[in-house]
Amino acid sequence: MSTTTTTPTPRTRFSTAPARRRSIVGLGLWRARFEVLQYFRSGDTLFFTFLFPVFMLALFSTIFGADGDIAGAQGMPEMSAAQLYLPGMLAAGLLLSGFQNLAVDIAMERSDGTLKRLGGTPLSPVSYFIGKIAQVLATGTLQAAILIGIAAVVFDVPLPTSAEAWGTFAWVFVLGLIASALLGIAVSAIPRSGRSATAVVIPIALVLQFTSGVYLFFWLLPDWLQNAASAFPLVWMARGMRAVFLPEEYAALEPGEAWNLEWVAIALLAWLVIGLIASRMTFRWIRRDA
Repeated sequence: MSTTTTTPTPRTRFSTAPARRRSIVGLGLWRARFEVLQYFRSGDTLFFTFLFPVFMLALFSTIFGADGDIAGAQGMPEMSAAQLYLPGMLAAGLLLSGFQNLAVDIAMERSDGTLKRLGGTPLSPVSYFIGKIAQVLATGTLQAAILIGIAAVVFDVPLPTSAEAWGTFAWVFVLGLIASALLGIAVSAIPRSGRSATAVVIPIALVLQFTSGVYLFFWLLPDWLQNAASAFPLVWMARGMRAVFLPEEYAALEPGEAWNLEWVAIALLAWLVIGLIASRMTFRWIRRDA
């Protein structure tokens, strides 16, 4: 009697790779559904990252737009306060939904043991990232839709009419939100506890908003501050949004006197890659110094 030994063919050895990829994506999408449900059950998170930009747009529009259109900057066309502030609030929404929300949320999950428990399940870090980023994309899209809708319906802000403008909005939105989310995942490793997460993350977000053209018009900032702020992604998100929602004449107030959307794309892509590398290098289910 002879026995034959069969060796796995390359097809047999590697046939599990597509299934494994499907499993990673599937677990990520399952986690995304859970994350979205949890997000809308958290009242404080819902206000400070979801409704806060809407509230600030309404506040600034009411305070500065009570007498109608405000004078255009440096001889530019007059427009309502709501139209001037809308791009900055959209950019702030990307930062709050992606960076601030995830940095605080993940730090708290690490502190209360949630990540430790997840680390003992089949959920991989990649699936966890997919879940978090999908949640941010879903909630960020709804937030932007509400913000734009309120600006148009309540404050009569004229919206773009060209497909090119909405195409610009789409890629600035997606790149900015994913970059913010990945940076938030990376920064979540800094707080030593969930209790200290807000004290670490919120000041960073506030400083970026005040120096990046959200609450203060970017063209009013001194040159040195504009240059310093341009090292961070929020400036480029806000510039991309201004290119969509402000008249073309306002491009003359930007550094270089043009929107320079190619540089917006390069900067956001660079920060997306930086965030991806940093988040993968720093993410741990459990702190090393725990």
